[in-house]
Amino acid sequence: MTFDALDTWWWPYLFILIAGWFATNAWRFLGVYLGGRLREDTDALVMVRALATALVAAVIGNLIVFPSGALAAAPMALRMFAAAAGFATYLLVRKSVVAGILAAEAVLITGLYLIGFDG
Repeated sequence: MTFDALDTWWWPYLFILIAGWFATNAWRFLGVYLGGRLREDTDALVMVRALATALVAAVIGNLIVFPSGALAAAPMALRMFAAAAGFATYLLVRKSVVAGILAAEAVLITGLYLIGFDG
């Protein structure tokens, strides 16, 4: 079955829903199934954790260096400073991800306000 298999208005939405669900949830179910049987210090889980961390770092780096949308209006120095402030806050507030994100957003929004961002 392909994306163009049916000529109804709802088929593309159903196709995307099914394909998107299978692509993400199949791996989640497999992770839950296997995750309960593996120790946290096994080589396989260490590698998975390292790859996941590297992917998140790559996405963040891509957003900082090659932003799109409204973020592209922010100067590179402001984007880098907001990321650094968020990371420092993350470390200072006992590795709280929420605190790091909120601090980075506060720095970015304040910086955009101070440079006169109107978008």
